[in-house]
Amino acid sequence: MSHANPIARHLAEPGMEDDLRQRPEVRRNWRVAAAGVIALLLPILAPATAQEQAQRVRVDSVQEQPMTQTVEVIGRLVPRRAGSVAARIDAAVDRVLVEVGDRVEQGQVIAVLEPESLKARRDQAAGRLAVAFAQHKTKEAELVLARQELKRLEGLKTSAAFSQARYDDARQAVAIAAAEVAEAESAGVTARADLELAEINLRHAEIRAPFGGVITERMIEAGAYVQVGDEAVRIVGDEELELEADVPFQRLSGLVPGVEMDVELDDGTRHKARVRAIVPDENPLTRTRAVRFIPAFGETQKPLAANQSVTLLIPIGQPRNVLTVHKDAITKRGPASLVHVVSNGSVSIRPVTLGVPVGSRFEIVRGLSQGDVVVVRGNERLRDGQKVLVDRGS
Repeated sequence: MSHANPIARHLAEPGMEDDLRQRPEVRRNWRVAAAGVIALLLPILAPATAQEQAQRVRVDSVQEQPMTQTVEVIGRLVPRRAGSVAARIDAAVDRVLVEVGDRVEQGQVIAVLEPESLKARRDQAAGRLAVAFAQHKTKEAELVLARQELKRLEGLKTSAAFSQARYDDARQAVAIAAAEVAEAESAGVTARADLELAEINLRHAEIRAPFGGVITERMIEAGAYVQVGDEAVRIVGDEELELEADVPFQRLSGLVPGVEMDVELDDGTRHKARVRAIVPDENPLTRTRAVRFIPAFGETQKPLAANQSVTLLIPIGQPRNVLTVHKDAITKRGPASLVHVVSNGSVSIRPVTLGVPVGSRFEIVRGLSQGDVVVVRGNERLRDGQKVLVDRGS
């Protein structure tokens, strides 16, 4: 009887079977050797169906989307309201109520000037107004008397007791009394204005914040003397910030009021900003113009500050529609860019020409069509023509 298996044929040689029965250690060695040979031969003798099993992959579609090329321009945050708060009267500083770094609200008292002399001036002006009011009343009464005398003399015109000279004097007295009433009234207006000015000065003894913000500098101390116009503090309205950037003149074509673009802060967060105005004043040295943007800040990782640097992505052309593919679909073999296109349950490897990046995707210049389905996960070891199963999970 012939044996196709070489191991069996060796075991069938004369005397080998008796030797194995009589020597157990030889029998064990043969069993180990036979198991090793079988293990080595199994991959060769096994069918190739395991290599042909479909591989599970994730896919994405080739999409058409608008793209605008941009250029980075460094800008800065600028407050819409910032400046110094000055004294409006001449007076000594009684006390200062804020420190550098304090946040103040609109109308909050920043410092108080010495009010005693101002109150005395207010009372003095109020007294002059009272005197002017009394004098006005007196002059009005004198005018009434002068008119009564004139009226009495007019009633005597037909009698022998009428005196033309007295009548003329009475008419003149009425005119003089009327003029004195007008003068007293004018003096009252002046006295009232002086009182209002004194009250205004007294109110200005409290230096108040004209808008909300943060105190960045303090120039006065208690005991100092300030005059009208002297700076007390500086305030920056950090809650009303705009963006300003010096944009090269050749990049201004895509910037018109209302155009929206991306803005990146130094903490890595991205936000939106809208063009508010282009300042019509070009720097002849740098050939740039200042452009103001209204930002729409979302959540930031760091507090915002005036003069903080920002990066604006300025559009340099009109938007255009391009085909894009997810960046994870691209594999590299040397200089070539390849994608695995899924069709009818199998993949075909296709070379593509890439354009510019569009977010997390790449522009496809050549090699794909809209709606093509490409592998984005599991494409590292795929062969051309290999069967795949699309994973529908998230």
